[in-house]
Amino acid sequence: MTPNCENQQIEKEGIVAMDISVTEAVKDELFKGSQVFRDLVQQHQNYEKRLTELAELTYPNDEELLEESTLKKKKLILKDEIFGMIQKHSKAH
Repeated sequence: MTPNCENQQIEKEGIVAMDISVTEAVKDELFKGSQVFRDLVQQHQNYEKRLTELAELTYPNDEELLEESTLKKKKLILKDEIFGMIQKHSKAH
C-alpha cells in the first residue's frame, strides 16, 4: 500500500493522522498540565522497563512468561489511554 493509499484509508476510517510535531507539542502540553497524563506515561515507562528485563531472561519460568504477557496487555491499554488523551486535547485546541 502506498503512503497516499494508507492516508486515504486512515481518513476513510475516520481516524485523523496527527503530524508528529503536533503530537509532540500536545504531549508536552499534557505532560506539563496533567498529573494523570504524567502518571500514565510513568506507568507505561515502568512496564517497558520490566518487559525489557523479562526479555533478557534466557529461560523465563511460567510465572515470568505470564507476567510478560500481562504487562504487554497493560502497556497497550495505557498506550491507548495516552493516545486518547492526546487526541482529545488536540481536538479541543
